[in-house]
Amino acid sequence: MEIISVIIFIVGYLAIAFEHPIKINKTASALVTGVLVWVVFALVRGPHDLESLSHHLGSTSEILFFLLGAMTLVELVDAHEGFHFVSRLIKTKNPATLMWIIGFVTFFLSSVLDNLTSSIVMVALLRKLISDSSTRKFYVGVVVIAANAGGAWSPIGDVTTTMLWIGGQISAMGIVRSLFVPSVVSLLVPLSVAAFWVRKSHLGAIQQEKSMTIEEERHGRIMLFAGVLSLLGVPVFKTVTHLPPYMGILLALGLVWILSEFLHADKDEEAKKPYTVGHALTKIDTSSVLFFLGILLAIGALESFGYLGRLAAYLEGSLGNQFFIVTVIGIASSVVDNVPLVAATMGMYPIDQFPLDHAMWEYLAFCAGTGGSILIIGSAAGVAVMGMEKIDFVWYAKRIGFLALLGYFAGAATYLLVH
Repeated sequence: MEIISVIIFIVGYLAIAFEHPIKINKTASALVTGVLVWVVFALVRGPHDLESLSHHLGSTSEILFFLLGAMTLVELVDAHEGFHFVSRLIKTKNPATLMWIIGFVTFFLSSVLDNLTSSIVMVALLRKLISDSSTRKFYVGVVVIAANAGGAWSPIGDVTTTMLWIGGQISAMGIVRSLFVPSVVSLLVPLSVAAFWVRKSHLGAIQQEKSMTIEEERHGRIMLFAGVLSLLGVPVFKTVTHLPPYMGILLALGLVWILSEFLHADKDEEAKKPYTVGHALTKIDTSSVLFFLGILLAIGALESFGYLGRLAAYLEGSLGNQFFIVTVIGIASSVVDNVPLVAATMGMYPIDQFPLDHAMWEYLAFCAGTGGSILIIGSAAGVAVMGMEKIDFVWYAKRIGFLALLGYFAGAATYLLVH
């Protein structure tokens, strides 16, 4: 009867992968899959084995609380137009120079925020800088590559890297030291080609900047500085206190929340409402949080059954090299979501055999993060901009996918050569 759990997982996975053709939200599929796999586990193993569910829920909750806190914090900064000041960094009208600036701003922004949020911010910025939609699409495609590359080397830049950090597979400074150079290489290669291709493109008319009052300007700067500083402080908080990262992000959210209340203390409740955490919570992507919950529950059940350990042994027996296996996982993340892939890999390889900052975990963080750029459906950043700019799957595969693949293999080769 145990095999039924695998069948349920595969069917659920296919439903997630083909979300758009079957017109069923992937979050619904993930939740149903996660619960049904545990139903089979309970029926097969009995109630005495269900303590493993509490164990998996505890580790899953740490990730979910971290994501919830980080998303709310970013929305709070955005409500104060904090990211408006990023646009003021860009003055050039040269298409090639603009491509380089956009690439590197996205790269570093995604390491502080996350690849999804930074992509949304940069698309909004590009709409002000490039009015020609066909040209802007190409820049947006490079934004996806840059956002995923930037998120790979930061413990808070990509959800899969965050999962590995919270799970104890990587450390904050270890991942920065090991993956910064490979991530830069994975950006430089496609960015060089893209800048050459757009050198004669037409940007169109530049939109006028949004007018803001002196008070709004001051509040925006304060909240941007406080938000970025608090996010950067989370890894420091974990290092100093040894408390889990979600405690740090909740502290950061609380402090920025207090600051927001202080800035708008003289306003009435109605005027203050758009700047409150309550309003920010209505804007966060709660569906994504529930998606991660469903997926991680399903993976936890398969791990409890022992399937992931057997899968690891089979892959090592057939493919042999762990780094080759992880490279394949990275390419697979361009087709299927990288969250379950990384979660499954974490279950396949026990932490006692592959300790903190083992090269395999670092390489997994890089491959799962950057491999999602190869196809537009392979990352949250790609899916978000696909909807915002109406980018066609085939167009992205032809124009951007090859660049992303070049960057992926260049970065992977750099990591393997260095380590």
